[in-house]
Amino acid sequence: LLARSIRHTAVRQAHHKHEPDFHDKYGNLVLLGGAVAFTAVWGYVLTQAGIEWGLSPVGRITPKEWRE
Repeated sequence: LLARSIRHTAVRQAHHKHEPDFHDKYGNLVLLGGAVAFTAVWGYVLTQAGIEWGLSPVGRITPKEWRE
């Protein structure tokens, strides 16, 4: 009796139609949108923000005269 109910439950679940959820419908689209936004923001920061990225200050900074 127990084996029959287990088998009946397995057959019923096998015939259950899987409905797509949010991740099935939009998962790749959301991932792609995030990648595009990430690339756009960092592309702007690296090219347009005017940040000097780790350039050596040697030769640009001159020491002040010592005052006693």
